[in-house]
Amino acid sequence: MRAWTVWRRRYVVGVVTAVAMAVVAVVPSLGYSAAGPAHPSAAPPACSAGTLVPTGSGPVCGLTAGRQTSYLDIPYAAPPLGNLRWTPPQPVQPWTATYPATQPAAGCLAPSYPPGHVQAGTSENCLFLEVQEPAGTRPGQRLPVMFEIHGGGFLGEFRDDDGTNFVGSGPAIYVYAAYRLGVMGFLADQALGPHSGDFGLQDQQAALRWVKDNIAGFGGDPGNVTIFGESAGGASVCDQIASPTAAGLFQRGISISGYYNFDVNTIWWPADCKSALPDEAQAQHLGAQLAAKVGCANVSDVAACLRALPADALVENGGQGLDPTGGGAIGPIVNGTTLPMSASQAFALGRVNRVKAIIGVGRDEFNGGVYLNTPGHPVVADTTAEYEQLVRQQFGPLASTVLRLYPVQHYPSPSPFIAYRTVMADAFSVCPSLESYAQLSRAIPVYAYEDDDADSPGQTTQPLGANHSAVNRLAHDVPGTLDPNQLALQEQVLSEWTGFARTGVPNAPGTPPWTLFAAPGNPVMSLQASGDSTLVPASSIATQHNCQFWDSVNRTAPWAS
Repeated sequence: MRAWTVWRRRYVVGVVTAVAMAVVAVVPSLGYSAAGPAHPSAAPPACSAGTLVPTGSGPVCGLTAGRQTSYLDIPYAAPPLGNLRWTPPQPVQPWTATYPATQPAAGCLAPSYPPGHVQAGTSENCLFLEVQEPAGTRPGQRLPVMFEIHGGGFLGEFRDDDGTNFVGSGPAIYVYAAYRLGVMGFLADQALGPHSGDFGLQDQQAALRWVKDNIAGFGGDPGNVTIFGESAGGASVCDQIASPTAAGLFQRGISISGYYNFDVNTIWWPADCKSALPDEAQAQHLGAQLAAKVGCANVSDVAACLRALPADALVENGGQGLDPTGGGAIGPIVNGTTLPMSASQAFALGRVNRVKAIIGVGRDEFNGGVYLNTPGHPVVADTTAEYEQLVRQQFGPLASTVLRLYPVQHYPSPSPFIAYRTVMADAFSVCPSLESYAQLSRAIPVYAYEDDDADSPGQTTQPLGANHSAVNRLAHDVPGTLDPNQLALQEQVLSEWTGFARTGVPNAPGTPPWTLFAAPGNPVMSLQASGDSTLVPASSIATQHNCQFWDSVNRTAPWAS
C-alpha cells in the first residue's frame, strides 16, 4: 500500500461544484439544569403516547407518525463547551423529568463554503443522537441496530437524516449521532496534553457506548450493532474497525465510498481508508500554527487561551475544505490511542477489531470537478487541453503514460470529463480499494462490492456515472422518486444491508448470492439496476481499471511520497 502523505504536499486551491451540505434545523445551544437538559423552546412538541423509554441518564419520549417512532435529540454526552472543548466526550448530566426528544438538535459547528463564516444552524453544543424504530417496538424484541456515521469530509454533514427505509426493510432500529467536526473535533496541540486529536472519532465511540448501554430499552439488541457510513462516514467505519478503543462496540461495518482522497487536486483532509494519516507530532505542528494565527502562541496557558476564544473564530481560522493546511488538524490523525496507526496500515497488518465488513466504491468514484489548476482559474476538464493539463498536474512524470492508457478519443462526449473521471476513479479509489479488501480479508470476513449503476440518481449536468456515495443516496431515496430499474436496485441494497445487520451475511430472498471476498476468485458484487447485479471476480475489475499499472505506481511513483 502506497504512502498517501497528501498532508505534506502543497494544496491546489479547489472549487467545490458538487458540495451541498445538508444542515439540520436551527436550534440554539441547550443549557443544563439540575433536572437535566433544557429544551431551547419553552414548549417543544408534545410526545406521542406510549413512547416513554428509560435510559441511563433519564427518561425520554418521542414522536410516532405512521409506522415509525422517532426520538430526535437525545444528548449522549455533555456539551463540549468551556473546559470540555477538545477533551474526550464526558458523561451527560442525568435528569429525572421526562425529556421530550421531539425536535432536531443543531448540527456540529462547520465552516461555510466559501470560507469566512460558519454554517447557519450549527453549534458547538451538538452531541445528540436520534433513534428511529418501528412503531410499537418494545423492550426485549432485540432488533438489529444500524448506526449511521455521516459523511462530509469531517468538515460538515452530508446528512440524509432519515432511517425510514432501514427501519421498514429490516425491521431494524436506526441510530444517527452527530460528532465534532473540523478543527473543533480534531485539533491536536501540545497544550491539550498527550494523545490529543481524534475527538470526533471519540464522539462516535461515545454514541456507540450509549447504544450499548441503552438501546435494549428501545427494543434493540446491544450485541448486534452495524455501523455504516459514506465518504467520511465510510472512512470513519474503517477507522473504527482499526481503533482498539472501539473494540466490542459494534459487530459489523459497512463502508461506502470510503476511498476518495486524491493526491494533488484535493479539498479534503487526507483521511480516507487508504490514507497515511499525520501522526500526533505533525498534527501538533499544525495546531501551533493555529495558536499563532489566533494570538495564543506566546501566552502562559495556550489551552486556556484557545478555549476562551469564540468557536466561530476558531472555525474561520482553522483548516477548511479549500485549504486543509490552513491551521490545525481538521480530520483524523494517528494520536496513539484512538488510532495507534492509520486504518490502511492496520488493514495490512491485520490489527483490527474482529467484526464483519461490507466495503466498496463506485466504478466512477468521483464527485464531479473539485479542481483548480491555478488559484482563480477553474479547470474542470471541459476540453482536451484541460484534461491533459490536469493529468500532468496530478501525475507529473507519469502523465504521458496515463494519457496513453486513457486517450480522450476513447470516451464519449463530454470525452475530456469522462476520461479524467475514469483516471481519477481508477488511480485513487477502485485499484487501491481492491488491494485493501485483499489485506483486510486475511483478518476478518469481507464482502466487497462495486457500484456499477452508471445511471444512479442525482446526476448533474456532468455525467457522473456510478459516482461517489451514489449507492448510499439510493438507499436513502424515497421509493416514489425512483424509476422501476432503480427501485429494483434499492430493494436489493436495503435487503442486503439489513440482512447483513440481522445475520452477518448480506443475502436475502430476491437478491443474488453474495460470497466472501476471500472465496475463490475474490468475488465482488457488481451492483446494477434492473435486477442485473451479479458477482464478478476481482481480477476482471482490476483489468478493466488498469490496476496492474496503478498498483505499481502507487508503490513506487515519486509523487506518491
